[in-house]
Amino acid sequence: MKNTVYILFFCLFSSSFSALAQEKSKKELKAERELQKQKEVQALIDNKSFVFEAQRLTPQGGRLINLDYNTYFLNFNTEKTTCDLPFFGRGFNVGYGGSDGGIKFEGKPENIKIESKKKSTTIKTTVKGQNDVYDLMFNIFYNGTATLSVNSNNRGPISYDGIVSAPKDTSKK
Repeated sequence: MKNTVYILFFCLFSSSFSALAQEKSKKELKAERELQKQKEVQALIDNKSFVFEAQRLTPQGGRLINLDYNTYFLNFNTEKTTCDLPFFGRGFNVGYGGSDGGIKFEGKPENIKIESKKKSTTIKTTVKGQNDVYDLMFNIFYNGTATLSVNSNNRGPISYDGIVSAPKDTSKK
């Protein structure tokens, strides 16, 4: 009887040590993943080439709107920035029937200013589209999430929440 109690005690004791050791390794793995993600995001910022995918938007005087599809993007590059984002808000000099109502433009960013903080980086730039001038302000966090504020001459200000990722390589076809 005494032997079975010792064996039972030994089994419980050894299993508790393995559970504690496993928990510590999970924390270490999580920290490693976060550090790896931070390095990836920092590399995107350093290259000044990334894709912002919008998931939610907030117009100037409105409420938060969730975007259902992952088709809204801003492809940022120092040579050519392409944007296709929805717009909900007030338009000032926007023609009726001639446009689709979203923020769509292509242009070269000018006056790029990068400001790094402890947990995020802010990128400010101006892009001249075909019919408007857009002031863009990215606030990119090191976990991959980002916010984008867009101010233009012909529309009210609007903010987008989303994620940043590496641009897809289109040269391999």
